[in-house]
Amino acid sequence: MYRYFFVGVIMEIISVVGTKDTGKTTLVVKIVKEFVNRGFKVGTIKHMHESFDVEGRDTWKHKEAGAELVIGSGDETFFLINQRLDIENVLTRSECLLNLDFMVIEGFKYSNYAKISVSDFEDEFTIAKVKIEEIDNKGLKKLVDLIEERAYGILPYMDCKDCGFESCRDMAKAVARGEVKENVCVMKKMKDIQLKIDGSPIPMNPFVQTFVKNTTLGMISSLRGEALKDFEGKKIELLITGGSIEKTY
Repeated sequence: MYRYFFVGVIMEIISVVGTKDTGKTTLVVKIVKEFVNRGFKVGTIKHMHESFDVEGRDTWKHKEAGAELVIGSGDETFFLINQRLDIENVLTRSECLLNLDFMVIEGFKYSNYAKISVSDFEDEFTIAKVKIEEIDNKGLKKLVDLIEERAYGILPYMDCKDCGFESCRDMAKAVARGEVKENVCVMKKMKDIQLKIDGSPIPMNPFVQTFVKNTTLGMISSLRGEALKDFEGKKIELLITGGSIEKTY
């Protein structure tokens, strides 16, 4: 499946990690509230060690019957996918759902994203260690300032070396340390358009990016329909499923 989508916002990611009962959820809630107070759109992901669908409920019965996808739709909407997805997969799909500014993750301490630790855990992506009982409002604001400065978006894992680092992972470590900004990444400089194949980002140079964007927008502007009257500033997705691409040399 080929997916083109034009976005105005690149979602930044921060993970709150630590051992059990050290205040991860408490800190996540504080960070989310502070981001919302600053006018940002925020999402959260929690690492679950067990099923969160309650046995006996209708959705559980649907899943037990063999449904690969179960959707609950009402005042709220939720999706249950009957398989384990890694964090990269979850992040990619989350970015497609809503134009979020920040994704706050609770857990996934071995991911390659910027982390706040509330226990003794520390790795090369840890930007701060805090004790939840000691953090006051002033300390929270400074912590969120740090997150704004050092958090970064979904890593492309292209390892193109155009950023000056041997790998995307090495670049991420440098951003987490505050040595460079995320915009050293060629993929991150192209904020207007991204090309992904089955969730994996494909880099495009500025000429190709401009060509694809203008061509697609030109086609859309010639179409008719109520939904096409005003697409300025909106996310546009074009999905191409199946088929094949002939390579020319």
